[in-house]
Amino acid sequence: MSKNKKIYVIGGGTLAHISNHFAITAPAYGTTARALIKIMAEDSRFKVFDKELHLTKMAGGDKLETNDDIRNLVTEIKANPMAKIVFFNAAIVDYIPAFLNGYEAGAENMEHGLPHLFTTEFGKHVGRLETSKTSIVELNLVPDEKIIATIRQGRKDIFLVGFKSTCGDDEKTMYLKGLNLLKKGSVNLVLVNDTKNHTNMIVTPEEAAYHVTTDRDLALRQLVDIAWYRSHLTFTQSTVIEGKPISWNSDLVPNSLREAVNHCINGKAYKPFNGSTVGHFAVKLSDTEFLTSIRKSDFNKLDEIGLVKVITDGPDTVLAYGAKPSVGGQSQRIVFKDHPGFDAILHFHSPLKANHRDSIPVVSQREVECGSHQCGKNTSNGLKQFGNLKCVMLDSHGPNIVFNKDIDPKEVIDFIEANFDLAEKTGGYNIT
Repeated sequence: MSKNKKIYVIGGGTLAHISNHFAITAPAYGTTARALIKIMAEDSRFKVFDKELHLTKMAGGDKLETNDDIRNLVTEIKANPMAKIVFFNAAIVDYIPAFLNGYEAGAENMEHGLPHLFTTEFGKHVGRLETSKTSIVELNLVPDEKIIATIRQGRKDIFLVGFKSTCGDDEKTMYLKGLNLLKKGSVNLVLVNDTKNHTNMIVTPEEAAYHVTTDRDLALRQLVDIAWYRSHLTFTQSTVIEGKPISWNSDLVPNSLREAVNHCINGKAYKPFNGSTVGHFAVKLSDTEFLTSIRKSDFNKLDEIGLVKVITDGPDTVLAYGAKPSVGGQSQRIVFKDHPGFDAILHFHSPLKANHRDSIPVVSQREVECGSHQCGKNTSNGLKQFGNLKCVMLDSHGPNIVFNKDIDPKEVIDFIEANFDLAEKTGGYNIT
């Protein structure tokens, strides 16, 4: 048995049987899945992986046909401790006949005296439709469970690449649909493509959009390249234990951080998407204790939600009291360790002004996911001092500003106003 980590590429469309010779389909024929396997076969970096291509029958495979077949494959993948990367390119039927999802059809579903499709025993397919008897058949459809959203449940170590198709959408709409899939499905990367205008874009958890192009081959190669870098990152998962949030107005929160963050809030720097905002901020209380922003919360409501207290005894153990800390928590701790005397940090997703005042260094974010140890080192190594604070701009992501908690908050606010456009958004399209 191979000891190599495994990459799974799943492609092709599924179908949902309705009756004999009658089914709902999601047409897809495995072209992208085959291309991904070919690209990785030509890339020497992927020689250390075992790669498996799984195609549905629609795409020329011999086993996978229905949503449940894909669901069973995902279960097998998750049970394999060597599973490392999943490219989930299968086109899944979104709606299935009600009887396949446990909804029994009966007389109450008959309307207008029209014959109903479900005329046999519940749970069994009806026979061949007798089209000579009627030209109208009613069919109840219900949404099926999103398979992609289950892949990383209990397997956060799997790097998941998802795909989203649109038809005739503009770039902002494509971006928002890709971001929605990414956030709701706990996906690491999403490639969005529009089948009408042929635009492609890669959307990341930091809400950036990379490689917006009509060159499909280029988009796939860049997707594979980013996946290689980001699948090798290191993360520390926090453990939530019993506790209560720390009030935003607590004496533990220095006035400098509170005023700087409130300024960003007033400037619309934190733009909600699906009820939460991105970015983070924190203050170091001791070498092992921190107060940091709460993950998947709306920072515009800090007076209601407060901060979470975190205790850590090293890079592998993080205890959080009552809530998950922001994913940027690892970056915060690395920065504080590497830069003695700096114990507050502020991060938001706004771009540099066209005429920004200071020569702020810009470092690439494309290769690193926010929250990874590598993102923390990338931030720490890029910081440059400006007066009593330090700053680095993460390209297509946003600035990290660090300072001592005793700094005059006016210096931090003046620095922000001189360099960043809070009303705009980095790395994609304004979501407000």
